Amino acid sequence: MEHTNTPPNFIKTVIAEDLQSGKVKKVVTRFPPEPNGYLHIGHAKAIWINFELAKEFGGSTNLRFDDTNPAKEDVEYVKSIEEDVKWLGYEWTGKYFASDYFDTMYEKAELLIQKGLAYVDDQSADQIREMRGTLTEPGTNSPYRERTIEENLDLFRRMRAGEFGNGERVLRAKIDMASPNINLRDPVIYRIAHLEHHNTGDKWCIYPMYTFAHPLEDAIEHVTHSLCSIEFEDQRPFYDWVIRECEVEAEPHQYEFGRLNLAQTLTSKRKLKQLVDENIVDGWDDPRMPTISGLRRRGYTPEGIRAFVYETGISKSQGVVDLQTLDHFVREDLKLRVPRTMGILRPLKVVITNYPEGQVEMLDAENNTENEEMGIRQIPFSREIYIEQDDFMENPPNKYFRLFPGNEVRLKHAYFIKCNDVIKDEEGNVTEIHCTYDVETKSGSGFTGRKVKGTIHWVEASQAVPAEFRLYEPLITAEEADAELTDENEETAEKTFLDYLNPKSLEVVHGFVEPGLKDSKGYDRYQFFRHGYFSADPKYTMPGDPVFNLVVSMKSSFKLPKA
Repeated sequence: MEHTNTPPNFIKTVIAEDLQSGKVKKVVTRFPPEPNGYLHIGHAKAIWINFELAKEFGGSTNLRFDDTNPAKEDVEYVKSIEEDVKWLGYEWTGKYFASDYFDTMYEKAELLIQKGLAYVDDQSADQIREMRGTLTEPGTNSPYRERTIEENLDLFRRMRAGEFGNGERVLRAKIDMASPNINLRDPVIYRIAHLEHHNTGDKWCIYPMYTFAHPLEDAIEHVTHSLCSIEFEDQRPFYDWVIRECEVEAEPHQYEFGRLNLAQTLTSKRKLKQLVDENIVDGWDDPRMPTISGLRRRGYTPEGIRAFVYETGISKSQGVVDLQTLDHFVREDLKLRVPRTMGILRPLKVVITNYPEGQVEMLDAENNTENEEMGIRQIPFSREIYIEQDDFMENPPNKYFRLFPGNEVRLKHAYFIKCNDVIKDEEGNVTEIHCTYDVETKSGSGFTGRKVKGTIHWVEASQAVPAEFRLYEPLITAEEADAELTDENEETAEKTFLDYLNPKSLEVVHGFVEPGLKDSKGYDRYQFFRHGYFSADPKYTMPGDPVFNLVVSMKSSFKLPKA
């Protein structure tokens, strides 16, 4: 059951107090992705927080693209972000681009220069970095820090006019090189980039830095609560400085929440893009990718994802969530919604020798035993069927209750069959098994003459539909990769994230499904008895030729923590 409100959290408390005190008349939030890649599961939480909190208090949410870096941004990413937000179930009040405000941002930069709070620096990026200091040692003033207001205005305008090359000059805020907060040590607020912009074309050759542009965007849009992940907490003093010194009308405030981290899951856009660019995966929407488009293609549901992020809550903490938690909520969402059918992933032919040759009978099968409203379907049964290879063993261990010579099992929705003979090829591999059936044991007939301990699934051979099944494991093999391969320490690490890729992340097998699934379309979902939940791949499924992605397996050891 999906929740209609967010769980109790500190941001909700702040918003309620702001409304009650009259500090805020109407809540306005925003979701502000940079269009430099596809959104991932971590963004799903940020989307949920911004949209749900605003909705809860009768407010509105803007979708804003922070497109201040033309070197990495593309219209493709803009479109994919819009699609992902809508798929998750949200509609934005307004759609904006940071680039819509470039003129205003430029004016505010000139205002800072006129107030003596910004200067043009000729140092290179490496020199600026070296003089910035450390977390424990103050920085050193730039030799260009005391340029006059007139000189700075002249240079900045010439930067805009395109007189200088990339990297030759930057505009820096003039704050405090001895500040204990390294983000206040004269941060760069404009750099030169002679690049075509997806939205403004070649109008600009200087672009604002994200940390300068973001608070101005919030102020222009009259955002009341600027909600972002915890890594921006140290940037808040500069956010407030920009709001104060740029003399904007509105005064938004920034609040930080703990980001969503999934174990064995890459969420660095740079690394995900590398996987795409090097053709290690089948695009941004590869079902192994943690992107929202990848999860959608795999068969995850927006309802399951929303329930998952609700469970992780809103707090300042930065925990790592087990992948099984996400799978649990998707499984819970699907179990009452999708039909339960039979698919054979690794087929083994069974010939029922005492069944009449040429006869096909139709059997009733419930579509979902936990949801009677889904009704029943009819499935064919005949002399030849397919079962799973691992549902037969010639020499079984103790407590193996499936099919073996001399043993009897129940065929799901059908009859009891007993194994009498095993056919092998020249190399000794089992290619076929011969069984007999008991006509009195038909499912639903009320037969109680004897019981069997094993029930196996099957597909009738003459009408079976060939199908491809794509089975997935995590893309990353080791949990320690999460800690070892952060962006901060990757340069000094002995391995790269590519060393942790799982060679078994995708396994493709070919088998059969019931005839009723022949015309499956992309995103049609089913539960295949004993295997798990599968979804027809929208990219590769063709009429009469289905390809199914494993969404989640049938069972999980995951249990929700006690309240």
